[in-house]
Amino acid sequence: MDLSIWDIMAPAFFDCLILVGIHSYLGLHVLRRKVIFVDLALAQIAALGTTVGFLFGIMPDAIGAYWFSLMFTFIGAGVFSISRIRHEKIPQEAVIGLAYAIAASVAILVIDKAPHGAEHIKEILTGSILWVKWGTIR
Repeated sequence: MDLSIWDIMAPAFFDCLILVGIHSYLGLHVLRRKVIFVDLALAQIAALGTTVGFLFGIMPDAIGAYWFSLMFTFIGAGVFSISRIRHEKIPQEAVIGLAYAIAASVAILVIDKAPHGAEHIKEILTGSILWVKWGTIR
């Protein structure tokens, strides 16, 4: 089997194009609402969802982990939406920062219960877009 560089790089290139479109669209909304760090907090909450799914026996690359991650992200977005409506003494950026720190801490505590937990935390926190496959994009 003769592989060219395009066979290896095409999925990563296509994935980058998709991510540029998604991140540009969502980034404009984040800047318009003046809530800058919400993307980091929601990404950490999504990683927490994947970690909790792993605790239930779902591997991080399975479709079930995606649903866990999506569910946790929607819950986090709902909490951020509710915190924006109320005019409290605590600024929303502080709530977002706390959510980020709590999600990161809980993810580490949850994955600590699993064998090979350190490897899974590294896999969740650092992505590798270069080695993406067509099946992952679909």
